[in-house]
Amino acid sequence: MKIVVGLGNPGREYAATRHNLGFMVVDELARRQGAAERRNRFHSDVVEIFDAEEKIVLLKPRTYMNLSGTAVREAINWYKVSLEELLVVVDDIDLPFGSLRVRATGGSGGHNGLKSIIAELQSDAFPRLRIGIDRGPGHATRQVLSRFTSEEARVLPSVLETAADCVLEWERQGIINAMNRCNRAPESQNGSAPPIEEC
Repeated sequence: MKIVVGLGNPGREYAATRHNLGFMVVDELARRQGAAERRNRFHSDVVEIFDAEEKIVLLKPRTYMNLSGTAVREAINWYKVSLEELLVVVDDIDLPFGSLRVRATGGSGGHNGLKSIIAELQSDAFPRLRIGIDRGPGHATRQVLSRFTSEEARVLPSVLETAADCVLEWERQGIINAMNRCNRAPESQNGSAPPIEEC
């Protein structure tokens, strides 16, 4: 089995903000499977789906971003999975909007949700899917809590679909294949999408 954690903030006021992209990807995966039953466990909304014979636990922590690690630690301990079987889906202000980057390990990059998870797990050796939201002209806090522009909102469904595909690629084929397939910049106007160098 695998655990996929989408990071975000609970509450209607945050639902459509950039910081909630992780929640949106988890919702897209649940929608594809027609999963309606949501439980409240581990301080999270929890949905269990199946891909072939493998169970995927979808987690949306309701602890607010800065305390996401509490929910992740409780789920890891309950299901007794290794960190390699955990994928965290998170927004990234340092990537252009719509860019995707899968990594097997790494630091927080200043993201408070990742900071909390790393602190609670006492390790940064877990896969993560980072989705670019662009830094924008203003303060970082204002940017992550802002809503998408009309142009971004137009392409957002495609971004979410591609991110969900990357989650399934990781679940089915492993981290290396997911990095090779998914680490790309947004498509340019001529239709090309050069790979993002993995670091």
